Amino acid sequence: MSSAVTAVPVGPPVASVKSPKKKATKKKTGPSVSSLILKAVAASSDRGGLSLAALKKALKAGGYDVVKNNARILVAIKRLVTKKSLVQTKGSGASGSFKLNKKPPKPRKKKVVKKKKTKAKKVKKAGVKKAAGSATPAAKKSPQKKRKSKSPKKSPKKSPKKSPMKAKRATRTRAAAAAAAKKWKLS
Repeated sequence: MSSAVTAVPVGPPVASVKSPKKKATKKKTGPSVSSLILKAVAASSDRGGLSLAALKKALKAGGYDVVKNNARILVAIKRLVTKKSLVQTKGSGASGSFKLNKKPPKPRKKKVVKKKKTKAKKVKKAGVKKAAGSATPAAKKSPQKKRKSKSPKKSPKKSPKKSPMKAKRATRTRAAAAAAAKKWKLS
């Protein structure tokens, strides 16, 4: 019986090295969520502002998928409130009522940070004065910085701090006890 023995590789199968094909995502060319929200709030004539539910209804009527993009709407509302494009008349966060800010927000000016001059020059001058005063240059020592230990030193245990009200009560009772002791001694 002669049979041909075939060599079978032992080990995990090797995956083919192909880059996964990414689907081409089409970016929608419509207006952004924040601009839609601003348009809807501007269109409302309510004195107290437009509520979140009414805002969602207006967006849905405009053809925006509110259920699918609910998180985007909430984030956009919060961002518009922090940028002061919208004013929140009621509620907190993304809930409540919103109306347009009559005073447009002013663009912030960037502060120019000036670099402080190093104090190395002053240190060198002080070192020169010390060297001139001493007779030998070997006697000059550089100032050593204090090193902080890596592990904090354990301090002796202190009594737990009392709140101000408890401290007042303690002083009242001590004062009352002292007054009672005086009365006791007098009688």
